[in-house]
Amino acid sequence: MQDVLVDRSEMAPSILPADVPELSDDECLAYLVRAVEAHDSARLDEVAALIGRLAVTIE
Repeated sequence: MQDVLVDRSEMAPSILPADVPELSDDECLAYLVRAVEAHDSARLDEVAALIGRLAVTIE
């Protein structure tokens, strides 16, 4: 039986949320601050996505 090399990097899903644009950590934090300061419950998904984006960076 022959060994088969598989490039798993192409098969792995991204751990970054798809709905958050490519941002630097500083930009992401600035967006998060503005979203939290707004006290707008309609922005909860955005806040969660930004926190998720920062959490990935911290890990």
